[in-house]
Amino acid sequence: MHEFRLTQISDTHLARRLQQLTDNFHRVSEHIDATRPDLVVNTGDLAFDAPTNRDDLIFAKELHDTLPVPCRHLPGNHDIGDNPTEVAPAPKQLATEQGRQNYLSVIGEDRWRFDAAGWSFIGLNSLIMNTGIESEAEQFGWLASELGRINGRPVALFLHKPLYLNTPDDPETEATAIRYVPQPRRRSLIEMFSAVDLRLVASGHVHQRRDFTFGRTRHVWAPSAGFIISDARQERIAVKEVGLVEYRFQPDAFEVRHVKAPGQTDVDLDSLI
Repeated sequence: MHEFRLTQISDTHLARRLQQLTDNFHRVSEHIDATRPDLVVNTGDLAFDAPTNRDDLIFAKELHDTLPVPCRHLPGNHDIGDNPTEVAPAPKQLATEQGRQNYLSVIGEDRWRFDAAGWSFIGLNSLIMNTGIESEAEQFGWLASELGRINGRPVALFLHKPLYLNTPDDPETEATAIRYVPQPRRRSLIEMFSAVDLRLVASGHVHQRRDFTFGRTRHVWAPSAGFIISDARQERIAVKEVGLVEYRFQPDAFEVRHVKAPGQTDVDLDSLI
């Protein structure tokens, strides 16, 4: 395969009771049907509130199963709960093994690796990082084994939370720690990937569209496919709009296209709660 076309969606936040978000998902699905990528990846928060309402995750899976091309998934904090951090208060919904198992029972996977067009693609569960639960250590062991089999291929990493705001050494603050992969696991992760040719980190979570490069690695934040968060609730870092991201991977190169599907609307979170 000389070219691999991948579409990233994120933060769909689906629930049967939230028709506006379902409508936005249908617009995304129609766009995917029209463009027919080789694969869709949802980088987390498939559901609106799976830790307290398992049916949100079931509904999200039902809709993703209707997509016209294969789809892979990764968990977000609204799917399994959130990370503890070194500086912020404990999250109201802490990521637990029970939450992870609930996710796995519906979705089927929370990490993966495959190769295409001369690239290695890796998806990680970023929400169990820093929890100390057994599956966190298992994932790092699995990752070490997979990285040992890259054989020089460029690597694209997908996960729910961005690694950091601007640089690997960005300090954690109480206000921002929950946005990024928490310390000290962030350091561990970056050190592991320093042994391979990491070209892309694709994430979601922040509900803002952003695209920047640090060193040799391009960081792409996918916006939410479902809704935006007002400036009154969240500081503006980048572009606040709904949408998706399209990639074309070729041996030793890739292209990124930022897209808003026809008919997608910038639903405000305040209209949903």
